Amino acid sequence: MAEIEIEDTYCEAFDGLFTRICVTARDEKRLKQAAYGATALPCTVFGESEGGIERWLSERETPDGRKGAIIQFWVNYGVDAPKKLEYEVSKRIRQGILVVPTTAVFNASAFNSHHHDWQIDTMDKIGHCGDGYETVEHRFGREVIAVPIMMGEFLVERYLSYDKGVMGGNVWFFCESIESGLEAGEKAVEAIESVEGAITPFGICAAGSKPETKYPEVGPTTNHLYCPTLVQKLSASKVPRGVHSIPEIVINGVSLDAVEEAMRAAIASVRDVEGVVRISAGNYGGKLGSYKILLKALF
Repeated sequence: MAEIEIEDTYCEAFDGLFTRICVTARDEKRLKQAAYGATALPCTVFGESEGGIERWLSERETPDGRKGAIIQFWVNYGVDAPKKLEYEVSKRIRQGILVVPTTAVFNASAFNSHHHDWQIDTMDKIGHCGDGYETVEHRFGREVIAVPIMMGEFLVERYLSYDKGVMGGNVWFFCESIESGLEAGEKAVEAIESVEGAITPFGICAAGSKPETKYPEVGPTTNHLYCPTLVQKLSASKVPRGVHSIPEIVINGVSLDAVEEAMRAAIASVRDVEGVVRISAGNYGGKLGSYKILLKALF
């Protein structure tokens, strides 16, 4: 098999604010429903939030001895980011986790954080779901809020830590078919699951976007220069001959090192995938973010 070309380019990444939480449940079905539901629908481009599953946990790795998952929630960094993060996290926990039977939420503290006072008090926007009947208790060596619900109770740790991280790292795979694009994307996402501190908020993203748009009311629109179905219609198309699929893997991480490690793992994972002809990344000439991660420098 011919060696896959790694384009001499870079991806742009930018600062974000994140929290890591541990979700547990009585069984795997309920755990997956909560983890997938709470992290669905990336919306940072609309001024909201996005999330992803970092890894799954065994009973030996969780505070309450049940199966669990580490998940992350993110918002774009800025002056109002802490308030926005609190609002978005509480919304996703209330509607994505609390309503799933037998679930609980614990803090999964940030990596070597220098901001020990960066915490969300979950009483205001989650604990008060108990309508005044909630109680603060000490269980599993932690301060938790017990919220009475119609199927027992929902436990949430009183304080959730948050910290600054890096959003928007990415890799693109130029593939000969939808099938090879899916195979490459699946391998990349699986490889990133082994990188502690990194998530893929979109999984395999089928629709890379661009900063400019003809329809600002819609938000980000299709990156038309990289759409294989437009090759015959655009003289400036950047899709190479024979390429019919370009999956994008977007990566957020607790640090720049975590994002770079995840990108490295993603690229290495597709080296032997038949039909991948080029590896690239999305950048916008410095318009999007302050971090430039050079693909070739990763190796």
